[in-house]
Amino acid sequence: MQVPMNFRLHAILPPAAMLLRRFPMPSFFRIGLPVIALVWFNTLLPGQVPAPGNASSAERGLALAQKGRCKEALPILKKSTPLLQDKQLRYGTLMATARCAMSLERTETAVGTLLELNRDFPHDPDVLYMTTHFYSELASRASQELATMAPSSPQAEQLEAEAFESHGDWDRALAEYQKILEQDPQRHGIHYQLGRVLLSKTPPDGENAKKEFEEELRVNPNSASAEFMLGETARQAGQWDEAIVRFSKAADLDAGFDEAYLALGMSLNSAGKFPDAIRPLETYVKRQPGDPAGHYQLATSYARTGHKQEAQREMQLQRETAARVPREAPQP
Repeated sequence: MQVPMNFRLHAILPPAAMLLRRFPMPSFFRIGLPVIALVWFNTLLPGQVPAPGNASSAERGLALAQKGRCKEALPILKKSTPLLQDKQLRYGTLMATARCAMSLERTETAVGTLLELNRDFPHDPDVLYMTTHFYSELASRASQELATMAPSSPQAEQLEAEAFESHGDWDRALAEYQKILEQDPQRHGIHYQLGRVLLSKTPPDGENAKKEFEEELRVNPNSASAEFMLGETARQAGQWDEAIVRFSKAADLDAGFDEAYLALGMSLNSAGKFPDAIRPLETYVKRQPGDPAGHYQLATSYARTGHKQEAQREMQLQRETAARVPREAPQP
């Protein structure tokens, strides 16, 4: 359910970015609470009256939330909401519950309510907006707590390295990952991250990246990601036999690693082993039916093994899925 279009939340609230700059997050949720009653009353149809009983309890909870009395409102809202039949009233009480729970730092209640809102009111803009802010705040709180409680821990260092990496600051990311290895040489995932950063640099340092992926497998033989990257390095170099071995291992280590099945099928096709490519490619298109690359590769395998009808079907699917893929705007 969506709030009617004639009700505009932004008309009575200042922009979220301004609020977030001026107030800490719990205050933001408290000052937003008066909106809850407005959301509910504006979603009632003309002449519609809430059902008695549980509805009256919900109204009382909403009224308390509107006044910022979340400690009193939250127990009432939690008790009355599951029993409500009116979807619009339920929407309002769930929104109020989520806001109150977050303002009181009742994380479990807030998360549970958000999951319920997204399940019962999918694609609702206000629900998605609130969910974004809640989870962003939870992540921010957790990272701040980590930085405060264990600022020199490998976990804190890794968060910082990932932040540098996300901003394309490759040299500082590399330095942070190296610091982690100085503290914990056997820590899983760090050599893999180093390899990724080395490949992201301009120009890419493929040789040292390969060494990092190999070192990752030495400390963590079960790293499907490192196997995959070594397979990709071999594939790009035209070393089909090594690529096939690496991608096969990646798929064996992580049966849910869909990209490994596609890469394996592509490598088998490139090596001329078309019959062997069919099975991994069939697995991939079954799991990722919207990817035109999978249908194209499978069509190639079918065509080269005499399965004409299957090849035509896959080429048709390739055209259909490619047509649905958003095209990038042309560069001026």
